[in-house]
Amino acid sequence: MIRRDERDRFDRLLEKVIESLPAAIRERLEEAPVYVDDAPSAAVMREFGVEDPSDLCGLHSGIPLTERSVADPGGHIETISLYRVGIIEAAGGWHRWKDEEGRIWGGIDRVREEIRITLLHEIGHHFGLDEDDLDRLGYA
Repeated sequence: MIRRDERDRFDRLLEKVIESLPAAIRERLEEAPVYVDDAPSAAVMREFGVEDPSDLCGLHSGIPLTERSVADPGGHIETISLYRVGIIEAAGGWHRWKDEEGRIWGGIDRVREEIRITLLHEIGHHFGLDEDDLDRLGYA
């Protein structure tokens, strides 16, 4: 789906984004490790009613911190999945271009920013933020 060199470029950008996060946020990624795939699995697409793999940039799986209880048995498996195809599509692709209204899309800086937004969006879900909260914060 995505060429090896594009995967490597994406993964290097992700590493830089993670390195740029505050230490307290980076530490939380140990509780919800980040996995990267080209696209969501067919099962994930069915579960979320997604027909086009480029429509999904990321997914938080697990119980958010705000919904956990001391009565829970523990052993929560929590992950953050990022999907290269969706993120690159949302950014406008690897190459810069202008739309009819003169807005600039694409390019490495846009891909990096979309990685950052998607990662922070999914970390927000880990902390219990819903879509409205994330939209208000600019991470929707």
